[in-house]
Amino acid sequence: MKTEKIQKHTFATPLSFQQLRRICDPKTFKFKHSKELPELKEIVGQNRAVHALMFGLDIKDHGYHVFALGPTGTGKATTVRKYLEKEVKNKPTPSDWLYVNNFDNNDKPKKFELPAGKGRAFRDDMDQLVLELKTEVPKAFEAESYERERESFEKEFRTKSEALLQELAKKAEDRSFQLIQTPNGFAVIPVAHGKALTQQEHAELSEKKRAELEANQEELINELHETMRKFEQLQKEGRQRIIDLDQQVVGFAVNHIIDALKDKYKDFTVVINYLADVRAHLLKNVQAFKRVKQSEESALQERLMMMGGGGESTFEEYRVNLVVDNSDTKGAPIVVEKNPIAPNLIGRIEQQGYFGALITNFRMIKGGALHRANGGYLILDIYDVLKKPMAWEMLKRALKNREIVIESMMETLGAFVTRTLEPEPIPLDVKVILIGDQMLYYLIYEYDPEFRELFKVKADFATHMAWDEAAQNQYAQFIGMVCREEKMRHFDNSAVAKIIEYGARLAEHQQKVSTKFGDIVDLVRQANYWAGKSGNKAVTATDVLKALDEKIYRSNRIEEIIREMIADKSIKISTDGGTVGQINGISVLSIGDYSFGKPSRITARTFVGSAGLVNIEREVELAGPIHNKATMIISGFLGGKYADNFPLTLSASITFEQVYEGVEGDSASAAEIYVLLSSLSGIPLRQDLAVTGSVNQHGEIQAIGGVNEKIEGVYQICKLQGLTGKQGVVIPESNVQNLMLREEIIDAVKKGKFHIYAIATIDEGIALLTGKPAGVKRKDGSFEKGTVNFAVKQRIVELAKKAKPEKEPAKTKKAKAKPKPKPRPQRKSKK
Repeated sequence: MKTEKIQKHTFATPLSFQQLRRICDPKTFKFKHSKELPELKEIVGQNRAVHALMFGLDIKDHGYHVFALGPTGTGKATTVRKYLEKEVKNKPTPSDWLYVNNFDNNDKPKKFELPAGKGRAFRDDMDQLVLELKTEVPKAFEAESYERERESFEKEFRTKSEALLQELAKKAEDRSFQLIQTPNGFAVIPVAHGKALTQQEHAELSEKKRAELEANQEELINELHETMRKFEQLQKEGRQRIIDLDQQVVGFAVNHIIDALKDKYKDFTVVINYLADVRAHLLKNVQAFKRVKQSEESALQERLMMMGGGGESTFEEYRVNLVVDNSDTKGAPIVVEKNPIAPNLIGRIEQQGYFGALITNFRMIKGGALHRANGGYLILDIYDVLKKPMAWEMLKRALKNREIVIESMMETLGAFVTRTLEPEPIPLDVKVILIGDQMLYYLIYEYDPEFRELFKVKADFATHMAWDEAAQNQYAQFIGMVCREEKMRHFDNSAVAKIIEYGARLAEHQQKVSTKFGDIVDLVRQANYWAGKSGNKAVTATDVLKALDEKIYRSNRIEEIIREMIADKSIKISTDGGTVGQINGISVLSIGDYSFGKPSRITARTFVGSAGLVNIEREVELAGPIHNKATMIISGFLGGKYADNFPLTLSASITFEQVYEGVEGDSASAAEIYVLLSSLSGIPLRQDLAVTGSVNQHGEIQAIGGVNEKIEGVYQICKLQGLTGKQGVVIPESNVQNLMLREEIIDAVKKGKFHIYAIATIDEGIALLTGKPAGVKRKDGSFEKGTVNFAVKQRIVELAKKAKPEKEPAKTKKAKAKPKPKPRPQRKSKK
C-alpha cells in the first residue's frame, strides 16, 4: 500500500515579549524633570487642523467660516483659542457701537459707530450733559432777569388786554349796554339808569325802541367777537414771546456745552449731526425743563408716550447706549459664548414693568456675542447652539445677511408681541468657529444646505500622531506646561515615559501616540494626586502606574462581576483541554469610559441537511448587520475552499453560548470558521487558546479593534483559573503593531506563563488550534491525507451524498390529455 508523504508544516510560534509593548526609555531624554523644559509654543499634533485654521481665518471672502471637528478631548477649543490669541495681536481693534434716540421716531433707535475707546468717552460726555440739563437749566428759569423779562411780557399782555376790554365796555356804555363776565365768557346786556333791564321793562318798551336796542346789541356782539379774536391773538403772541424767551434761556444754557462737544468730536460727522438733533429737540421741548408738577397719571401717560424706562424722560432720552465697548480690547476680540441662546447671540431688548405696563426704550437694548465679536472671532460649541431654540437659525441669518438684527423670539416666530423697538441693524464682520464632532458636522452638511454655504472650511483634528523623538519632546513639554499652569508637582523623566506609553495605548499603536490631550491631562492630575499621597516631591513612574490602576479599579466593577460568574461556573469558559466544535472567542464591552475584553464560548454543530450555515443570533435578531455579513463571508469561504466541484449541501448551526445581548462586529468570524472546521473534521480544538480576528472569503485574517483589551480580558480569566504555561490568545498578524499591553502580561509572557500568537491565514490558525497540519489544496481540489482540510472535505462530501434525495421511478401511466378549449367567436369590427 502506497503511503502519501505529508508536506512539512511549520506551526505558528508565540510573539516575544518585546513585541507586546513599545517601551519609552527615560534614558533617551535630556532632562531629569519637566520643570527643566522650555515653554511649549507650538500646537501639538494638529498640523492639518492648524493649516485649515490659518486658511479659514485669513481668507476674507463671504462664507468661509470654520468648523473644527474631532472627537472630544482632542483639544479643539484650546487649539483654536491659542491660535487666535497669537493672531489677534496684529489685527486692528474694531469700532465701538452705540444706539441713540431717534427724535423723529422713538420706536426706531439709530446705530452709531465710533473708533475703539471713543464710544465710552462720548457716553460719559452725554451723561454729563444730562446732569447739567437737570441742574443748570432749571436754575436759568429761576434767575431774576428771566423773571423780570417774563413779568414785563405778562404786564404788557395785561395792559393790552385791559385796553381792549375797556374800549369795548365804553362802546357798550355809549349804547346803553354793559359788558359783563359770565362763567361762559363775556356778554353784553341792556341797562337803564345804571341797572340791567328786566324782562317786564323790556316788554314795556316801544316797538321802535326794542328794535333799536336789538340792533345795537347785535352790533356790540359782533364787536365783542372781534375783541375776543384780538384777545386770543394777543394771548398767542404772548405765549410765543414766552416760548422764545424760554428757548433763548435754554439755548444760552446749553449752547456752550453742545459747542464744546462739537469741537471735541469735530472729526466725527455722525456725532456733529446727532448733537445738532439734540439741540433742536431741546429747543422744541423747552417746556419740559420747567418743573411743572404732574400727577402720577399724567407722568405715566407721558412715559408711555415716550417709551421711557425710568427717571425724567425728557432728560434720559439724550443719553446714549454703548452696546459694544472695545476701549480695553487689544487687537481683534475673541469671544467664547458658553450659553448660546438666541438673545445671547444677537442681543435683546429688555422691558421694565411700570404700573402694570411693560415699557422700554433705546437704553434697554443689550448687545449679544455677535456684537462683542464684531470685527473679531466668535467660538461656539455647535451642540450647544443646536440645543437652543432658534439660536442656529438666527446665527445663520446674521452671517448670511452680514448684519445683526435685534428682535425677540416671539417676533421671529410670528407670534403676538407687545409694542417694542426696531433698532437699526449693525453691519457684521466676524469669523465664526464652530466646535463639534464628526457626526454632527456630516449630519448638518447633509441636511442643511445653508451650512455648506457659510462654513466652507473644515479643520479636521487628528486623534493621534507619529511617535518619534519630536513627539516625545512635545509630550514632555506639554506635561511641563500643565504642571506650571495648574501649579502641580513636576514629572521626572520616568513618569514622562509612562505618560507617553499611555498615549500610545490610547492610540492603540506602537508607532503613534494619542492627541486626545484631555485624557492625558486627566492622568497627569491623578498621578500628581497619588504622588502627593506618597509624599513625593516629584511625580514618578510608580505614581503614574498607581493612577492607572486606581482608574481601572474605579471603573471595572462589571468586569469583576463577570469574572466571578466565570469562576463559579455560572458562565462556562474552559481554559484547558480540547473539545470538538467549541472555541473561546473574545468580545469587547464598553461601559462609559471603560472597555474590557470578555471571553465567550462559541459552539457549532454540523449535520445532514440543506439548510446551510444557520447563525442562531441572526435567526433570533440578536445579530447586527456587520455580524450577519461575516456569516455570509464564512459561507463563501467554505464553498470556495471545499466545494469547488460539487454543491455545498449541509446544515450547520453556530452560536455564542450564554450571550443574551446583541452581537455585532466581525472580529469573531475566524473563531466561527475554526469551530465549524472542528465540528466537520471531528478534530478537537485547544481550549487554552482564545481567538480573535476577522476573515475574508479567501481565508486571510484581517485586523480587529480592541486587541489589547481582548488579550488582557483573556489573561485575567486564565489567571483566575490558574496559569498552565500553555494558555494564550491568537490574534491577526496585522494587529501586532497595535499591541500596548499592561506590564503584568508582558511579565507573564516573559516567564512563559502566557502566550500570544499572530497568524495571517485560517490554515495557520487551525493548525495551531488542532496540532495537525492544515493541508495544502491540490490542483484537483483535494487535500493531503492526515490533514485537517482533508478531514473537513471528506465530511462535507459525505454530508452532501446523504442529503442527496433518491430518484423516484418513472411513472408508466399516461396522463389524460386535456381537451382543447373551443375558440371564442370573434366580433367583426365596423369600419
